[in-house]
Amino acid sequence: MDADSAAAGTPSGDAGTPSGEGISLRQLLMALGEPLVTLQAAPVGLDVVIRSVALLDPEDPAVARAGELVLAIGARGRAAFPALRAGGRDGAAAVAVKLDTPEQAAALRETAVEAGVALLSVRADARWDQVDALARAALEDVASGRNGEGGEEGDLFALAQTTAVLTGGIVSIEDVANRVLAYSRSADSAEVDDLRRLSILGWQGPEPYLARLRKWGVFQRLRASDDVIQIESHPELGIRRRLAVAIRAGERQLGTIWVQEGSTPLSERAEQALTGAARVAALHLVRRRRELSADVTLTRTLSAGLLDGSTGPQPLAAHVGLDVARPAVVLGFSYGAAGAPESELTRAEVGNLISVHTAARHRSALVTQADGRIYVLLPQLPRSIDIGTLRGWGQEIADAARRHLGLELRGSVGCVVPDLGGVPESRREADRILDAMVSAGVGTAVAALPDIQAEVLVSEVLALISAHRDLRDPRLSALLAHDRRHQGRLAESVLAYLNAFGDVRAAAEHLHVHPNTLRYRIRRAEALTGIDLSRPDQRLLAMLQLRLPGEG
Repeated sequence: MDADSAAAGTPSGDAGTPSGEGISLRQLLMALGEPLVTLQAAPVGLDVVIRSVALLDPEDPAVARAGELVLAIGARGRAAFPALRAGGRDGAAAVAVKLDTPEQAAALRETAVEAGVALLSVRADARWDQVDALARAALEDVASGRNGEGGEEGDLFALAQTTAVLTGGIVSIEDVANRVLAYSRSADSAEVDDLRRLSILGWQGPEPYLARLRKWGVFQRLRASDDVIQIESHPELGIRRRLAVAIRAGERQLGTIWVQEGSTPLSERAEQALTGAARVAALHLVRRRRELSADVTLTRTLSAGLLDGSTGPQPLAAHVGLDVARPAVVLGFSYGAAGAPESELTRAEVGNLISVHTAARHRSALVTQADGRIYVLLPQLPRSIDIGTLRGWGQEIADAARRHLGLELRGSVGCVVPDLGGVPESRREADRILDAMVSAGVGTAVAALPDIQAEVLVSEVLALISAHRDLRDPRLSALLAHDRRHQGRLAESVLAYLNAFGDVRAAAEHLHVHPNTLRYRIRRAEALTGIDLSRPDQRLLAMLQLRLPGEG
C-alpha cells in the first residue's frame, strides 16, 4: 500500500474527534513540525482553531466542516484545488496536501489565500495515516487537559496559590537564575518580608540577599538534595523563616519553590506539601521548555522558508506578529576558509553573539542559520533607514566576534526591500556580496553592494566562465597547461602585467623579478599561444580567464 492510499480504510469526512475547544494551527505545527509538514499559507493567521481531522478522498465530494483539518489524500498538486476551495467555503481551518514541484506550491498558495484557508504541505514520503494519527493525538491532548489553554504562567500561579493554602505560608516559584516565575497572593502585606517584597518588585532575588543565602550554603544544598531546606529567621536582615525545595527533573535542577512564614506558623504538613508541589512544578517547567523549544523551532523554520522563497511572508508574520508592509533587510555573515562554521560549539557561539547584538539594535530581529551562513532578518524597519546605519550594525558584530571569539567574520548588507515579501531578494543580494568577498579576497569586514559592486559583478562573470568551458580561450588554457608541465610562471606573469595596465616595472616589482625577465616572459607567452596582448579584447579575456580559481 502506498502513502496516498494508506488510510483508505477510514471513511472520508469522518472527523473521529469530537468538537471542543480544539488547538490552534500554531500548536498543531509545533506538534507535527518539520520535516513532516510545512506551512505554505495562513491567510487568517496561526491562531485559527482546529477542532477535528477529516480525510478527503479525491473521488468524494469536496466538502468540509467548520474547524476541520482536511487531509486531502491522493490529491497531489492542482488536483487539490477543489479541496482548498471547499475548505474556504465551508470554514475549514486548514487543508493538507502533497506537492510534486515548487510551481505547484506557488499556485496552491495563491488559491489558499483567495479561499481564506491555511495550506499545509506534507512530505511526499510521509504516510497519511501517520499525519492523521499525530494530528488526532494533538487534539486528544487538549481533550484530556494535557495541553490546556490556561497558559503556563497561569498554571504556575495557581500552583503557587494552592501551595500557599496547604503550607500556610507565602509562596514564590523561581527558576535557577532566581527569576520569579509565579507567586501566591498575600492578604496582609505586613506578613511579607523584605526578601520576598524586593524579589516580587524586581522579579528576581535582590543580590545582597542572594549573597547571604549563598554564604549560608542554601543554594549548594538545593543543588545537591531533594530535601526541604529550612532557613531560620534573621530579623536584623529583614528575613523571616522560610522553607525551600528544589524543582528537579532527574538530576537537573529547574528552579526552586520558596515558602515564607507569615504572622502564623507554617502548617505541620508544610514540608510534605512542598515536596509534592515541587514535583508538580517540575511537570509544568519541563512542558514549558518543550513548548518554548517548539516555538523557536517553528520560528526558525518559517524564517528559513521566507529567506529561500519556499514560503511567503504571511506565515512568519502571523506567527511572530510582524507588519508585512514595512521595509525589511537581510544581513549575512560567514567565517572560516569557505564561510562554513567549524564546529557546533563555534556555530552556537557566533549565533548567540549575533543574536544578542541584533536584538539590542532591533527588537524584531530574527536570526537563522542556513547553508553554513548566519542570516539576520530585520523586519519592520523605519522607512528612513539607510545602508550606512545597517553597515555600522554589521561592523559592530564583526568587531565583537574578533574581540570576544577571536573570529574574523565577513558580513554583508542586502538591499532594503519595501515589504516582507521582498526578503528573498535581499537574501540573494547578501549572498552575492559574501560570495564575492570570499572569491575576490575583499579586505573589508562588512560591505553592501555599492561598496564592492565591481568585485561582485566580476566574481559572477568568473563563475559563469568557470561553469561553461566553451567561454574560455583554448590558447590561454594551453598556456596554463604549459606552466603545469614545466613548473613555469608565464600565465602568472601575463596576469600581473595586465593587472598593472602594462606597467612593466610595477608588475615586475609585484613578482619580485627584473623588468627584463618580465618582458621576456610576456614575449614567450605570446609566441607560444599566438595571443596578441596589444588587442583590447584579448587582454580583457586573458584578465578574466587567468583569474579563475586554480587557473592563474
